[in-house]
Amino acid sequence: MHRWSKLFIPTLREAPADAEVASHKFLIRAGYIRQLGAGIYNYLFLGQRSLNKVTTIVREEMDKIGQEFLLPGILPKEPWVESGRWTGMGDNMFRLKDRKGAELCLGMTHEEIMTTIARSELRSYKQLPQIWYQIQTKFRDEPRPKGGLLRVRQFIMKDSYSFDIDPAGLDKSFDRHDGVYRTIFTRCGLKFVAVEADSGAMGGSQSQEFMVYTDAGEDLIASCPRCKYAANVEKATSLLDPVEEMPPTGDGAPELVHTPGCAAIADVAAFFKISPASDIKCVAYMALKRGAKGQPDSWHGVATFLRGDHQVNETKLLGALGAAELRTMQAAELEQFFNGPAGYLGPIGLSHNDTPLADGLTVIVDKSLEGRINMVCGANKLDYHLRNVVPGRDFKWTLSADIRSVNEGESCPVDSCGGKLVVGKAVEVGHIFKLGYKYSESMGLRVDDPNGKELTPIMGSYGIGIERILTAAVEQSNDANGFWLPASIAPFTVVVTVTNMADPALKATGETLAAELEAGGMDVLLDDRDERAGVKFKDADLVGIPFRINVGKKAAQGQVELVTRATGQSIDVALADALAQLKARVAEETLLEEATA
Repeated sequence: MHRWSKLFIPTLREAPADAEVASHKFLIRAGYIRQLGAGIYNYLFLGQRSLNKVTTIVREEMDKIGQEFLLPGILPKEPWVESGRWTGMGDNMFRLKDRKGAELCLGMTHEEIMTTIARSELRSYKQLPQIWYQIQTKFRDEPRPKGGLLRVRQFIMKDSYSFDIDPAGLDKSFDRHDGVYRTIFTRCGLKFVAVEADSGAMGGSQSQEFMVYTDAGEDLIASCPRCKYAANVEKATSLLDPVEEMPPTGDGAPELVHTPGCAAIADVAAFFKISPASDIKCVAYMALKRGAKGQPDSWHGVATFLRGDHQVNETKLLGALGAAELRTMQAAELEQFFNGPAGYLGPIGLSHNDTPLADGLTVIVDKSLEGRINMVCGANKLDYHLRNVVPGRDFKWTLSADIRSVNEGESCPVDSCGGKLVVGKAVEVGHIFKLGYKYSESMGLRVDDPNGKELTPIMGSYGIGIERILTAAVEQSNDANGFWLPASIAPFTVVVTVTNMADPALKATGETLAAELEAGGMDVLLDDRDERAGVKFKDADLVGIPFRINVGKKAAQGQVELVTRATGQSIDVALADALAQLKARVAEETLLEEATA
């Protein structure tokens, strides 16, 4: 039996000054974690118990579809060079050298290493499909660790990898992970949503994130309440309402207009008495193109054009360009490519290349500009704009693509839905990717097909953040006094609180009850501390245990108080019925989680 008086549970009345989000504050106050360095945390007794329970759920479900491995955390350079990610990962990768000068890194993820195993061991299509997974510590040199466990430099991940004969097989592996992930997050008590997502540095044709809505999240999710469409804003699209076009002036050709001091979109709109939707905004970048093997990287000018009321989504832009990084153009570069000043940049008269990131300037326009007429844009001349501008007639581009972030209130992109999108913050707890042939092709993974010819397996990659599950659970279930966790991942299901340990009868009743609950399969903490009842109640409310049984004055009449932390509701129950009543509350919680998942 676990006795509070014998455990290390260092609760705090106040959170550290640098703790901003609820999960960070409460996990520290409840004694789950302590910070060792920037983005580096120690997990104490309660925290480790919860993480162990999360890990157990993940392992139980993953064992239904995959086989567990354990790979090293310190990795040689060579597999990363083969995949092209040794340079592609940039400063996010921790790098080191051994005493002989060999270059190594700390594992951020293990696509390359799993592929080396498959390359060495798989010989025939008959050995496919395979799903291999591990639960392993990962390392990422986050430039700005913050939010407690939300953005850290060391974390625990369940990462799995599938190897299939063809895309149809990959679809099945992807769907199997989708189903398992939904079960895992439901068992962990999370209210989650699955959304379309960008594959980023992982690569591949399709990816899906599992998100939990919280104001502490750093991701923005666009969703439709009517049809359940949901996507990360890095991937989300929308339908735009028609815009009332301006009538042309003069002969309808582009007309130069003196616009002194009108460098901002709002000033331009006010000057011309137009909506920002009729202004063409320019955002100028330099984009990094990775060199082919043995070739240096290179920077190229990129001019993006979109409606004045829209914002460039840099993740979409990176994907459209096939670039590795973006940075804002500097003054000298603006002069080189535009021969004009910031605030007055426009597309007319620009020379552009025909292939993205070739020599010269890449001009990319957002698809929302296609078909528009009589717009306003910068004239590449201080204090001047052009009106009557028609995209396609008055200027051309290298490519047209969706490069904007959706706005709340825009129409859902699903045909015939008619709903309006809402945008909210969320935290990612899982991500599944269809990698395709990115790693198997570059690293030479081959097996024999039924005809004895070489076949390149297709791959998938699938991740779950173990600490993220705990953090998300705290974020979705807290109040001014602390937080509560689902029984499935709480360090204890119930705390038996003896209100007065100096009373021998209450002490004996509490110990007997705790033993009976434990024998009945409950995970029990007995609060046997010599503290005032109020102190014990406050601590119990703080530390995330979903149920409390108070052993107080009514125990003499065979009654105890059962308190549900999530609702604050309490009922008196007979001692003999305490176990059955507690099991019923846990079952109700589980049913509610399944119904709302």
